[in-house]
Amino acid sequence: MAAESTPLALPVLPLDDEVVLPGMVVPLDLSDSEVRAAVEAAQAAARDEPGKPKVLLVPRVDGTYAGTGVLGTVEQVGRLADGDPGALIRGRGRVRIGAGTTGPGAALWVEGTRIDESVPEPLPGHVTELVKEYKALATAWLRKRGAWQVVDRVQAIDDVSALADNSGYSPFLTTDQKVALLETTDPVARLKLATQQLRDHLAEQDVAETIAKDVQEGVDKQQREFLLRRQLEAVRKELRELNGDQEGEESDDYRARVEAADLPEKVREAALKEVDKLERSSDQSPEGSWIRTWLDTVLEMPWNERTEDSYDIRGAQQVLDAEHAGLQDVKERITEYLAVRKRRSDRGLGVVGGRRGGAVLALVGPPGVGKTSLGESVAHAMGRKFVRVALGGVRDEAEIRGHRRTYVGALPGRIVRAIKEAGSMNPVVLLDEIDKVGSDFRGDPAAALLEVLDPAQNHTFRDHYLEVELDLSDVVFLATANVLEAIPEALLDRMELVRLDGYTEDEKIVIARDHLLPRQLERAGLQPDEVTIEEGALRKLAGEYTREAGVRNLERSVARLLRKVAAQHELGERELPFTVSEGDLRGLIGRPHHVPESAQEPAERRTAVPGVATGLAVTGAGGDVLYVEASLADPETGAAGLTLTGQLGDVMKESAQIALSFLRSHGAELELPVGDLKDRGVHIHFPAGAVPKDGPSAGITMTTALASLLSGRLVRTDVAMTGEVSLTGRVLPIGGVKQKLLAAHRAGITTVIIPKRNEPDLDDVPAQVLEKLDVHAVTDVRQVLELALSPATDGAAPEVPVAA
Repeated sequence: MAAESTPLALPVLPLDDEVVLPGMVVPLDLSDSEVRAAVEAAQAAARDEPGKPKVLLVPRVDGTYAGTGVLGTVEQVGRLADGDPGALIRGRGRVRIGAGTTGPGAALWVEGTRIDESVPEPLPGHVTELVKEYKALATAWLRKRGAWQVVDRVQAIDDVSALADNSGYSPFLTTDQKVALLETTDPVARLKLATQQLRDHLAEQDVAETIAKDVQEGVDKQQREFLLRRQLEAVRKELRELNGDQEGEESDDYRARVEAADLPEKVREAALKEVDKLERSSDQSPEGSWIRTWLDTVLEMPWNERTEDSYDIRGAQQVLDAEHAGLQDVKERITEYLAVRKRRSDRGLGVVGGRRGGAVLALVGPPGVGKTSLGESVAHAMGRKFVRVALGGVRDEAEIRGHRRTYVGALPGRIVRAIKEAGSMNPVVLLDEIDKVGSDFRGDPAAALLEVLDPAQNHTFRDHYLEVELDLSDVVFLATANVLEAIPEALLDRMELVRLDGYTEDEKIVIARDHLLPRQLERAGLQPDEVTIEEGALRKLAGEYTREAGVRNLERSVARLLRKVAAQHELGERELPFTVSEGDLRGLIGRPHHVPESAQEPAERRTAVPGVATGLAVTGAGGDVLYVEASLADPETGAAGLTLTGQLGDVMKESAQIALSFLRSHGAELELPVGDLKDRGVHIHFPAGAVPKDGPSAGITMTTALASLLSGRLVRTDVAMTGEVSLTGRVLPIGGVKQKLLAAHRAGITTVIIPKRNEPDLDDVPAQVLEKLDVHAVTDVRQVLELALSPATDGAAPEVPVAA
């Protein structure tokens, strides 16, 4: 520990915001009154005492004196380097300041006690390590500053106190840090403090040097890149001048291109703003490439390009009839649209309220009926450009509305791209498979289509990429879908619905003869006079080899037939020309896949046993025939209740419960053994168990199957039925009558039972189909059973199928 000695009386020499430590030699300016007074007082006192004049150097920070000062001796009085009077003072040791006292001169005198700062020898090991560390740090700092002459002096200091006080010369120390060194009287603690201060400074210096180095490297790289780009521009300019090629400069002059383009006023203003940004941006800025891509897209859009509609109404109707058989509803709607457009044009009403007379139609029907190809025919009939937009599987909203320009690789949406591809503002745009649009975390594309397909809004459609208004009111949108229920209700409300319910057998034959056969003959490399297919063969292909609402499989069968004939001719097995008759089909393409129920042997028919009834259903592929099978469990098993299989929905399960409840409550009046329903389990199965089924329209079919099971009476082979049943036996209306009757006709059914309230729907069914069907409209289940069940055998007990 430092010890204190005899008190001293000393004149105070204040140092404003400066600190002098023992061992330091500092010059002081005597022109300062306080410094001169202290030096003169010390000189006066030294006349009576031996030795050099002594002063007390005390730091004064913000007007406050420190509690510890430094005893200093005036080594020399003279002139400083600038010619002003000055004194050279050397710090000798620390003094603890006491009370004030009197003395000669105008200076302030105080009493002070000298502090002993000696360290006992030998030095402890940790102090020796501390001395080595300080010297190493000080040497590293001095070498960075190039002060090699000072390094040796620091290395020569062995005294701990003098070594610690040597840091007073460090310019990076603040006044507060130096005061802390001054007031730390223990030499070892002072050396630790000085070491920590030096270590912190070196760490800060390393960070600053690293940052400065990184900044310098970045600046050097930018300067180098700038220089290279300037050189590249100069080289390109020289090459253009040598080759006499000015196209490069013209293509880069976007301002001239925008001003020369025929753009709407608002689009022109937006484009010129972007040109201004492009001219202000540097070549290194990524924004420049974004702006160029946007400007290219805007300049490529056909803002004022429109095709003239063909107002030859009869000619358009002939085009539609020539390219598609049937589909009268769609043809009539397109003819109506053209007629109205013609009258509006004749009266100068082409644009009303900023909107033109576009159309939004939804073509809903099973696959293969010609929805997609109808779009091209509509465009052909109207004299417009045609473009198809496939929406199947689209899950990103940006696919419709476009991406924001801030994204890398941003593109406009599919609607804008379709307009650009068509090259006109009034094309026919086919939105294919609109019911297959999905949604996930990226948004709902169907919601983005709401504005596109709304005739009241789409004249000001904004794409996220373009961000300028686009007029879609003159576009004819045709949307296709297989399943109506899969289209969101809000979207469906914006479109005019046109149903395509499939073709009759006669229509299929006409389509095969006039469209499919010529196309497949060409693909098979055959001449029209080389292979002929009789009408009977086409009818058998449509009725027994395929069973569908459309004609895709029929076209495949025709193609397969022609390929077989071509292969046999190349092998030398058949001579051409050749006429394919009905009897040749089995030898060429194998056996039929769909035999009508009525044409099968009685033992092979599905309804050959009691408990099986034929129903009618509507699927995504059109109408279809559906069989219902029922059986009773063995009474010994004790498994009472109702079992339903066939992947049924909740509505269908409820229909089965209703049918069973009706028979239990009204079985007596129907002369059915309803006691079996109480004691034995009832099992109802819908074949094709892997196919989901739902809906109420199988109610009377299940009731008929259960009644057949209990009575032992077979269900007539030629009868199919559809209708919802109530607990009181009422037959309620259902949907899809046209599709169901077409399916019954394809399956060879001759008698169909429908609800009475669905009788007006028969107007939509083709006349040639109604001629071949015996349609019964009923209101009660009793009428259904009377029509569907065959007469009971005389005196024979009913045979009830039992589930094993």
